[in-house]
Formats: sequence, structure tokens, C-alpha cells
Amino acid sequence: MFKDIIFPFLKETINLWLQVSPYLLFGLLISGIIHIFMGKKFIGRHLGKGGISSIIKATILGVPLPVCSCAVIPLASSLKKEGAHKSSVLSFLVSTPTTGVDSVFATYSLLGPLFAVFRLLASFLSGVTVGVLDYFIEGKKEAKQDIPKHSHSKIKASFHLREFLRYSLFEVPQDIGRWLFLGTVLGGAISAFLPAQIFEKYFYAPWDFLVALVVGVPLYVCATGSIPVAASLIYKGFSPGAGLVFLIVGPATNVITLSFVRAKLGKKSFYLYLASVTSVALILGGIFNYLWRLLGQNYDFLIGAARLLPFEVKLVSGIVLLALVVNSLIVSRKSPLVVNLEISVPDIHCKHCRHVLEDKLIYLEGVEKVFVNIEKKTVQFQGMVDRAQAIKAIKELGYHPHQE
Repeated sequence: MFKDIIFPFLKETINLWLQVSPYLLFGLLISGIIHIFMGKKFIGRHLGKGGISSIIKATILGVPLPVCSCAVIPLASSLKKEGAHKSSVLSFLVSTPTTGVDSVFATYSLLGPLFAVFRLLASFLSGVTVGVLDYFIEGKKEAKQDIPKHSHSKIKASFHLREFLRYSLFEVPQDIGRWLFLGTVLGGAISAFLPAQIFEKYFYAPWDFLVALVVGVPLYVCATGSIPVAASLIYKGFSPGAGLVFLIVGPATNVITLSFVRAKLGKKSFYLYLASVTSVALILGGIFNYLWRLLGQNYDFLIGAARLLPFEVKLVSGIVLLALVVNSLIVSRKSPLVVNLEISVPDIHCKHCRHVLEDKLIYLEGVEKVFVNIEKKTVQFQGMVDRAQAIKAIKELGYHPHQE
């Protein structure tokens, strides 16, 4: 049994992990640099005036950020509350989770440069499309606003080594680690257990596009975690274009994000959001398949760069990445508070959520300290805090706290 079932599964799973590790580690370091020099304040100052230029800025700013689809929600909600134009928020909300600097390097490592370029293109086009459509259909009704100016006239780009290491080697691995594990295991299972070319026989193009949409739209998966799954599906007969469709819609259109858009940005924006992302995904998937046929359907163009690296480099990188992910997942903080109020917030998912909530809620009247417990999905307050005001503040940040 081990030889026929467990061994092939472990072999494929470990192989996927080793392939993605070197470039993903490099992506983590780049993520830390971006975090230091392009924080939320930098983003916020560019999204307030509305118009096409603001939409393009919002999209470009969102593309490289290594922020998952749940973590982008409080960030988008905060930007909206601070005066960012709704169309710009939608563009940012699409382009940010669709890809990131870490997932681009991971895509390059498993699926090659052609996929990496198309993924960047998809993120940009999806963001611009939804923003422009929303702006011309109903966004012009919204008054243009300026993000409040900061007291300083110049941003000091000081490089904080401790914060760089904390973010790139702990926070990002914690955010993507669970989904990277899940995606790698699922990809290994697909590679080991599904018959060769099963999708070519039963779900050939364009039906594989439909499968990618049906699976990808409601599924919660981060941009990095979706890569091993897409790679395994392609190796089992999915057309490359269908794999690209899954990579685009999976991170951007999960139920959590769609619920936020519907509740906070309106019904029209919800339909524009869903239609824009799926349309761009299908169009780019079709273009990718057409280009791939022009290239003679040569799978050499889909070979990831990691295959060219020495095995020793991949092995060391795999061990280091595993250590970082395991460490970030098992290390948790205990509440340092004398808890006077505790509120359950089911849609707390990651450390981005914790930072957003703690940074904002500390300024509520009567609050002495705030602690967000990610595992228990609760916000704990120390001090004389009004429950109704706390719940209102949490809702304004894009979360859905329990009322009782």
C-alpha cells in the first residue's frame, strides 16, 4: 500500500515543494522591501481623487503587494473610509490578491516565464477593467475626495532591518503558509492519483475553462497556494489557458471577498467586480491557448525555472522555507490583557487582520489595550470600552463581529 499509494503522493508533494521554494524565498525578501518602502500610508495618498489616473495607480500599487484575499479586505475598507474613491478601491481589491511579488516568483519557478508574465498582465487588466467600468457606470456620482494629508512634507524611506525580517520571514510565511501547504498537498494528490491526461479526455477545452471557473470562483485560495494546484491540473490535461483562469479567479473571487464588495460597495459594483474578473480571465486564457498553439504546443514553454537549479539549492531552500512556515504557524501570542470586553469576529484570518484591527481600535474611547487572537478569532479589550462603539468600529474596518 505504501509503495503504490503513499510513496507516489509523498514524492509528488515533496517535488512540488522543492520546485517552488527557491524563488518563493527570494519573493519573501522582496516582499519585505516593498513593505518597508510602500506601506499603507503611501498607498492611501494616491487613491483619493478618482478618475482614470487614480484607478491605474491603485492597480499598479496593488499588483506587487503580497497580500492575500482576506487580508486585502480590511485594507480596502480602511482606504474607503479614509476617502479613497470607490472605483480605485475596487481596482486595488482586484489587483492585490490576484498576484504579488512572492506569487510571481513562485509561478516562474513552477510554470515558467510565460505564465508569470500573463499572471501580471491579468492582475493589471482585471484591476483597470473593473475600476474603469465602475467609474463610468456609477463612480462619477461619487464626490471626489482627498486623502487627509500628513503633517510631514516628505516621506522618510528608512530601512528598518528588524521590521524587514519580521515581515518577510514571519508575517508573510504565516499568511501564505497554510494555503501553500494545502495547495502543495492537493497538487501532489492530483499528480499522484489522477489518471494521465484525464482532462483531455473528459474536460477538454473549452469545458476545462468552465471547470476552472466553477472551482475557482467560490474557493478561498491565496495567489501562491493556487500555483501547485494549477500546475498539477495542467500536467493532467488541463489546457494552459484553463490553468491561467484558475490562477486568476481563485484568489480574487472567493465568497469572503464577494460578500465584502456586495455589502460595502453596492450591488452594481458587485456584479461589475465578478463580471470583470471572470471576463478578463476567460479572454486571457483563450489568448494564452492561442499563443501556445502558435508555439507548437511545446511543453518546454511551461517548464518552470526551478527545474534548472541544482538539486542541492532546491533542497536547502525547501528546508529553510519549511522551517519558516512551520515556525510562523506554531508561534502565537498569549493575551497580555486583563480582558474587560471580548468580541467574536469570525472573519479574522491572518496577521494582516490582527495588525489592522489593533492599529485602529486602540484609538477608541476608553481603550487601554487591544489584542486580536487569530486562533480564537476574537478581539479583546482592556479598559472601559463601550461594546456598541467597538462593534461599530470593527464593522467599519470590513469585518462582521457577532452582536452578542
